[in-house]
Amino acid sequence: MPVTYIQDKDGNSIDASVATVPSNRHFREAWSLSGNVITEDLTKAKELFKDKIREARKPLLDAEDVVYMKALEADDASAKAASVTKKQALRDAPANSAIDAATDIASLKATWNTDLLGDSPYA
Repeated sequence: MPVTYIQDKDGNSIDASVATVPSNRHFREAWSLSGNVITEDLTKAKELFKDKIREARKPLLDAEDVVYMKALEADDASAKAASVTKKQALRDAPANSAIDAATDIASLKATWNTDLLGDSPYA
């Protein structure tokens, strides 16, 4: 029977049958091997989390550009201001201080702003 290996972020491998693995694979690219235990490197997980925010906000920014252009055409100052505010919030989302303050994976996942970004990919 072939052996399945799990590789961590640094390229270290372990036989999957003897490894203690995190309960989900959300931050698999942040896995770090210590003996037979695979943990999640929180610093790397935060980088991956910010990348996921950037991925989620791209279509939202594109849609908000349309909203702004319509407001511009209609000369609707309040709609333009609201759009500018929303676009800035989307741009600022990866810099949320709660992300850097997260002390574990669960608290990191809890920083996903569903009001701004929609459903969390970590639910």
